[in-house]
Amino acid sequence: MSTTRSTGCPECDGRLTADGDETVCSSCGLIVSTDRLDRGPEWRSFDDDDRNPARCGAPLTRSRHDRGLSTEIGRSGRGKSRKWSRLRRQHRRTQIRSKRERNQVYGFTEIRRLMGALSLPDRIRDQSCALFKSAQGEDLLRGRSIEGFASAAVYAACRVAGISRTTAEIVDAAKATADEHQAAYDALNRELGLPVAAADPAEFLARFVSELDLGQAVRRRARDLAEEAVESGHANGRNPGGVAAGALYLAAKQEGTAVTQDEAAAVADVTAVTVRTTYQALRD
Repeated sequence: MSTTRSTGCPECDGRLTADGDETVCSSCGLIVSTDRLDRGPEWRSFDDDDRNPARCGAPLTRSRHDRGLSTEIGRSGRGKSRKWSRLRRQHRRTQIRSKRERNQVYGFTEIRRLMGALSLPDRIRDQSCALFKSAQGEDLLRGRSIEGFASAAVYAACRVAGISRTTAEIVDAAKATADEHQAAYDALNRELGLPVAAADPAEFLARFVSELDLGQAVRRRARDLAEEAVESGHANGRNPGGVAAGALYLAAKQEGTAVTQDEAAAVADVTAVTVRTTYQALRD
């Protein structure tokens, strides 16, 4: 049975017709694509498990050391005996074959924990795990903290993706100390050549405005002030979160919204002096 697709042929812009497992141009005869695989689940029912007729497992993921291809011994039916408990224990032990994999499992577990603590999306989780694995492949973990590389990978992935998370926020949620985090991030940035640029203070404004429950007028005015701080050079070499907090404090005053310097400093995890410095520079 043939069906006609809406997209055109890449050679002559003719109509594409899907016939079986091939997609063919009806004008020039070009075979655009062919696919003999059915990637959907196999919907069959089995006598031993009628609750879930699908025979497909979880999708591949970078957040597992084995990409999520490992299996588990269930606990239903006869699996509750001592014999099956011993088998499950031995099965878990065989899934980790070396110290390298054990470190990777621990690092990935810490990264997944940070994802939940910082409310970060799955794409940041996968990118963080890929960075951690790359660092392990370059032998950067030797003599350094695994927790530090986990937190550094999360911070680097956020920087690359343009998600506003400060170093203090990452370290507060991580098991690593500030020194371990900084040493690991410096090694990642130096050896892997991360495509990171200086953080834009405007990236922090949406989250700060939401946490302080301010209006969109304040957010728009604060964004303009943050851009002025970058253009004037005031943001160079300064904490971008502190610059954003100072711009937000000045915008709130100009819009007649009651926000104190301490509140703006608390939401950015900086001191009131940092907020006041940006406020005075932008006001003058």
